[in-house]
Amino acid sequence: MRKSLFPLLIVLVATGATLALVSFRQAHSPTDAPICHVPAADLSLVTKKNDPPAGCVFKTVYEGEGLDPAFVLATPENVLRSEQRGLDWLVKAQAQNGGFGCGSHARQDIIDPHAVSTDPATTAMVGMALMRMGNSLDKGEHAAQLKRATEYLLSQVESAPKGAINITQLTGTQIQSKLGANIDVALTTQFLSNLVAKIGEQHGMYLRAKRALNTCVGMIQRSQNADGSVQGDGWAGVLQSSFAASALESAQNAGADVDEQALDLARDHQKANFNVNTGSVATERAAGITLYAVSGSTRNSAVEAREVTERVERAKKEGKVAMDAPVDSETLQEVGFSPAEAEKMSTAYQVYNAAKSQAQADNVISGFGNNGGEEFLSFLQTGESLVIAKDNSWKNWYGQTTKRLVDIQNQDGSWNGHHCITSPVFCTATSLLILSVNNDIEHLLAQGAVKYRN
Repeated sequence: MRKSLFPLLIVLVATGATLALVSFRQAHSPTDAPICHVPAADLSLVTKKNDPPAGCVFKTVYEGEGLDPAFVLATPENVLRSEQRGLDWLVKAQAQNGGFGCGSHARQDIIDPHAVSTDPATTAMVGMALMRMGNSLDKGEHAAQLKRATEYLLSQVESAPKGAINITQLTGTQIQSKLGANIDVALTTQFLSNLVAKIGEQHGMYLRAKRALNTCVGMIQRSQNADGSVQGDGWAGVLQSSFAASALESAQNAGADVDEQALDLARDHQKANFNVNTGSVATERAAGITLYAVSGSTRNSAVEAREVTERVERAKKEGKVAMDAPVDSETLQEVGFSPAEAEKMSTAYQVYNAAKSQAQADNVISGFGNNGGEEFLSFLQTGESLVIAKDNSWKNWYGQTTKRLVDIQNQDGSWNGHHCITSPVFCTATSLLILSVNNDIEHLLAQGAVKYRN
């Protein structure tokens, strides 16, 4: 009797084991599900503890309601291929000292990345691209390259003279000549802000990176002019000032010692470049190019515009204001802003919405007529602005911009500018930051998340 049952028992055990193994296999995602080939930097920060992430849907530090899955786009296969080709080319451009270089303004004919001096601005852009493409200091295919680039930037900051307003003695680079003499510290600040936010306080590099971040913040604030711009304008100095303002904003979000008045002054300077009433754009510091000015205005009003939108929507749901109330100073006072705050925030909201439209208009996107590094930077600012503002129009921007970039990628995987900033290293890093912006959705949303007041 027992012997006759033994074969049956073996079959049952084998069947159970097979079912258990099958249950651990990952189910295939539906074809229309978002493809997040880069995971959130720290799931303990962006999801409820012990909750598994679902696709690309994350909860930010400040947002309890989470992210609408419709806000996240799938990364098209042709974009993924383009990213990989660009990344393969870019990592080969790293110098022995860990840095990357764009070359001098005087010798733009030298395009070999190993025949130019390394500089912090280009290295910072490459470092941010490596992070956005899924690498950390400890993990990822190119973690070693990122770690070396980080060491290069930290050394640059730590060796800068006390009281300086920049982190390098190098002058005359393509980026400095076109954007401004102090662009290196602005972009390095942005890199360090991203790094600090992603590695977390327990990481062995955190304290060193945080100290360097505060040093850079101090430099930007010391270099600020009375009107909120940054000293040392280049050909398109509005972009230097815009990136400095963005750097202060992200540094504050990462817990750095940012002077609130300096940040407000920097934002106000960018908003002043756009006149909502007339639709006119101040391009004196933008080389006469509307795109450069409006992308800066959009980027540096995005956080305030999002606060206005979310505060008003919340007030409407709670019955504090009428459902058809316009977004103006009067409504914002009803929402809870002081009269001065209401006027300021209403202006930011109007500037953001008007400037973002211009920044995506075909006649404005054409910029200088062809693409230089300034155009790539402007595209990047516009896209990040739309995500930070939690603006669904980012999806249309992403489709149009990624198509443009994929179409103009070089055969070797790089991108280069056709005027002004022509450096293939700088333009490739910036293009990768644009193509992979949806990898950083949760991080960008957290930068603009509204911290509701009681």
